[in-house]
This record gives sequence, structure tokens and C-alpha cells, in this order.
Amino acid sequence: MPEVRVVDEDGGQLGVMETRDAVRLARERGLDLVEVAPNAAPPVCRVIDFGKYQYEAKKKANEAKKKQVIITVKEVKFRPGTDEHDYDFKMKHARDWLQDGDKVKATIFFRGREITHRELGTQMLQRLEKDLLDVGEVEARPRMEGNQMFLIFAPKKHKSATKPDGAAKPATPPAATTSTNGGGEKQAG
Repeated sequence: MPEVRVVDEDGGQLGVMETRDAVRLARERGLDLVEVAPNAAPPVCRVIDFGKYQYEAKKKANEAKKKQVIITVKEVKFRPGTDEHDYDFKMKHARDWLQDGDKVKATIFFRGREITHRELGTQMLQRLEKDLLDVGEVEARPRMEGNQMFLIFAPKKHKSATKPDGAAKPATPPAATTSTNGGGEKQAG
């Protein structure tokens, strides 16, 4: 009969015993024998309440799922002849999305004969890259797919985003103190 290493519900070692004896021991305690390390030599089994074990495993999985960060890819679309104001407007949206932790796909759509002037699209994407350098980094270099050229930005690591917040916080309390003092002077006068 094969042998298994048995661990009790508190984590204490019960030693190596035959599987039949381990099952009998678990039933006497009103619990189940669960194999937790099948690849060990000998396999490790634990005497526990299997229903409780499943519940705790599901609970851990749900906690891990809550902590996952979901990154979405948002898209800004340009044309080779996009006006300056439109470019600034879309660039600001891309900046906001990158600061929120989303990826941004910048697409330049070429219509008709515009496809012969790919350099205009490349120049626009290079300019966008320079403008978003402080909040994002290029994940995929400019590529052509059909009549579209695109570039994908990923948000920069959060360490650099924390520094500006830390710099802004000390500036806030003195401004609040100044307005309080101004109110105090009115009451005194």
C-alpha cells in the first residue's frame, strides 16, 4: 500500500503512514484527507475539512481578482491634415488617459492619395510621442496596417507620477492658512 506524509489541521506533522491508515485517522476526527503536494516524495496529505478548504481557496482567488488592475486601450484618431487645435485637444485626452493608467493607441487614417504622404503621419506620431513623453512610453513603434498607421503608448510607472503629487501637497496647506488669516483679520477689524 502506498505511503503518504500526513499533516494535521493545525499544521503539525503526523508522520509517514499508509494511505488507508491516514484515511481512517481523518474519518475518526470527522474530517477529510486532502492531497496538497502530489509531486513530493512521499505525497503530502492534510487532514482538514474539505468544504472549508474550498471556501478559503475561493475567497483567496476573489481577493486576488479584486487586486488585479484592468488596463484598457483607448484610441485617438488623426488624419494627416489634422488641424493644430484638434491635435492639441486629442493629445490632452491621450495625456489624461495615460495618467489614469490606460493604454493609448494613436491612429492616423489615410484616405485616397494621402497614403503617398506617409511621412506626414510619421511626423505627427513623432510629435505626439514627444508631447506625451512625461506620462507615457512607446510600447509599439509606428506601423502601417492597410491605410492606417498607429502607435501604442503605455503609461509610465507610477513612481514618477507620485513625485508631482508629493510636490503639490506641501503647497496646498499654506494657501488654506492664508485664507483663514484673511478671515481672522476681518473679524478683528
